[in-house]
Amino acid sequence: MARKTQTQETAVRTRRAIVQLLKQEGRLDAETLAARLGITAMAVRQHLYALQDEQLVTYQEESRPMGRPAKLWQLTAAADRFFPDGYAELTLSLLNSVKQAFGEAGLNHLLEVRSQQQLESYSQQMKGKRSLKQRLNKLVEIRTNEGYMAEVQTQADGSFLLIENHCPVCAAATACTGLCAKELEVFQSILGDDTTIERVEHIIAGERRCAYQIIPH
Repeated sequence: MARKTQTQETAVRTRRAIVQLLKQEGRLDAETLAARLGITAMAVRQHLYALQDEQLVTYQEESRPMGRPAKLWQLTAAADRFFPDGYAELTLSLLNSVKQAFGEAGLNHLLEVRSQQQLESYSQQMKGKRSLKQRLNKLVEIRTNEGYMAEVQTQADGSFLLIENHCPVCAAATACTGLCAKELEVFQSILGDDTTIERVEHIIAGERRCAYQIIPH
């Protein structure tokens, strides 16, 4: 019995690791997942089919120059339950209440207050971070701690790509697009006027992640 329980716990941990990798990196085939996890591709496929039975993953076939098409696995919307949702229902209820009580002007004022508080908090944590790379790394740390699963990539042209693989306030942002606009303003203020920031991928627009291109002047 103890051995069976241990085996089940190992399977759960492996499947959670698969879900985490698919969230962070997007569509992957079984061989890539196996290499990341240090187990066989056959074992990964068994876990993927189990996750598929739970409607947590799905796949699309991609043609390859040789052999059969590869199955590229990705998460379904049902897998969002494994990641922080920022108390979505409560947030939506509060936003609707503010709008009903105070109108659009009141909602806009609320967003202004929130972004100002966010800016002050981020600025406090940025103390001593002088270079753009230092500020970006700190921003990644802050956003990851807030549940955004953030990372930064250096591009060949010298620009940076700030990536957020998860949005813990997605439901609220979908209902109130001003949230996203204000966050972009906060990023610009934190990283400085010597940079240009553009959102190039957006979860709300149907993308897998949010991504921001940051170009130093």
